[in-house]
Amino acid sequence: MKKNWLVLLVLVFTMSMILAACGEEKTGEKKDNDKGTDKLAADQTLNVNIRSEPPSLNPALATDTTSGAVLNQTFEGLMRVNQEGKVEEAMAESYEVSDDGLTYTFKIREGAKWSNGDPVTAKDFEYAWKWVLDPANVDTDYAYQLYMIKGAEAAKEKGGSLDDVAVKAEDDQTLVVELEQATAYFLELTAFYTFFPVNASVVEANPNWAQDQSENYVTNGPFLMESWKHKDEIVLKKNPDYWDADTVKLETIKMVMIEEENTAKQMYDKGELDWLGSPTDSIPLAAIPSYKKDDVLNISPLAGVYYYAFNTEAEPFNNVNIRKAFAMAINRQGIVDNITQAEQAPAMALVPPSIFEENAEGYFKDNDLEEAKKLMEKGLEELGLSEMPTIKLSYNTSEAHAAIAQAVQDMWKKGLEVDVELHNEEWGVYLDSMGAGDFQVGRMGWLADFNDAINFLEIFESVGGNNYTNWENAEYQGLLKESRAETDVAAREDLLRKAEDIFMEELPLAPIYFYTNVWTNKDKVKNIEVSPLGLVQYKWGYIAEE
Repeated sequence: MKKNWLVLLVLVFTMSMILAACGEEKTGEKKDNDKGTDKLAADQTLNVNIRSEPPSLNPALATDTTSGAVLNQTFEGLMRVNQEGKVEEAMAESYEVSDDGLTYTFKIREGAKWSNGDPVTAKDFEYAWKWVLDPANVDTDYAYQLYMIKGAEAAKEKGGSLDDVAVKAEDDQTLVVELEQATAYFLELTAFYTFFPVNASVVEANPNWAQDQSENYVTNGPFLMESWKHKDEIVLKKNPDYWDADTVKLETIKMVMIEEENTAKQMYDKGELDWLGSPTDSIPLAAIPSYKKDDVLNISPLAGVYYYAFNTEAEPFNNVNIRKAFAMAINRQGIVDNITQAEQAPAMALVPPSIFEENAEGYFKDNDLEEAKKLMEKGLEELGLSEMPTIKLSYNTSEAHAAIAQAVQDMWKKGLEVDVELHNEEWGVYLDSMGAGDFQVGRMGWLADFNDAINFLEIFESVGGNNYTNWENAEYQGLLKESRAETDVAAREDLLRKAEDIFMEELPLAPIYFYTNVWTNKDKVKNIEVSPLGLVQYKWGYIAEE
């Protein structure tokens, strides 16, 4: 979630639809899910599982895929990514870009309404973005996504004034944005939930507006929230006042929160769920072979990396050689062949090979026990230890996470003679523990918010936010800063590669594998696509008559 877009900058989403995030071809036939010629069923209800309580349904505070899966239905930004992966006008009915690429002028769509009947205005966007950038709002972990806007980083981190942030509502329909430097993927970013508007008057009057379904939970997307039973179910209804309501066919989306994967599968088998798997759910590992055999399993590219974060602030993982030893002693090929089984690729790099092609091979050998043992011995000597103490490996509740953790526990015991204690927590609690640094090694993953290397690299630019490793490096920071000002595509890519070189030499995390989307759905579910960024949008979906 979480959560959150570039190889060739101007072709970012088109390319991301073509390039495989894990260098693998899709398995099996894709279901006939997008013809749009079927007769509509009388009951336009879609039942899906989002597994857990969304940590936040305030777009400014959300950072995860679960929250994003709800927000992408209930809110809408200036732009939206369509079914073909291309960016199209949404709340903005048009836009202009200056010749130097620094100034964007958006015209807000006439007639766009909030769910309480208020008009959506340019001021709502200015207010929402500046709220994210207000240093008084400390939990806005995705604020850095706005730092290409002139004055944004200064206001958030360096004592600058919010008045100097170059986002201005010139009138109700006109929003003008000035960037620090030309950013070819800026339009794509305006489709991301951190850039969503909020109803300024409602938020000002109700600071806790997003904690429950109420008259204060005011949204502007294709669906409205009808109910929110915490840790149980969210029900969305079609928004009759949405500007493009004629396109929306689904009347109801029921999002249940079933964490146990086998329970969700049983519900799917009984017809109580219409979709099982990515991007909001997981298919039980034991069911994958049978779904493959029945040719009903869909596997598609997903730009993301599954990894184990090291707490680099505390011994023993404050030592780079210890970190390298633990990373190299993992048999990734064994994990993807025997556990995940869905064409994931072993990851020996941070940035997926859909972006940096050479990362299909990576920076070190998979399962290099000989080198791992040498590094372990060196690291222990540097720390003044005779042997490695018991290590705690943490993960959030999931059959797959547990199976991988158990496999790695065994690998580290046999390869490095290290005892590993496993510890799991429910997602919301787990995020709190990771954020507080209450871990030694912790499972995490990152799915691209936009298909560009910087989206993976900038997570670790500074301590805090989504950087649970607490690692930072001045040279690394300098390269990322330089890349943002570099307009030559090849030169910019070279800077980002150099930054990844530093990261992989320091290795504040152990990459495990590059993700794929894996799901199955009922034949009646049509015109719903899962994007290479792990996004799903129900705006275009419908239920066909069986």
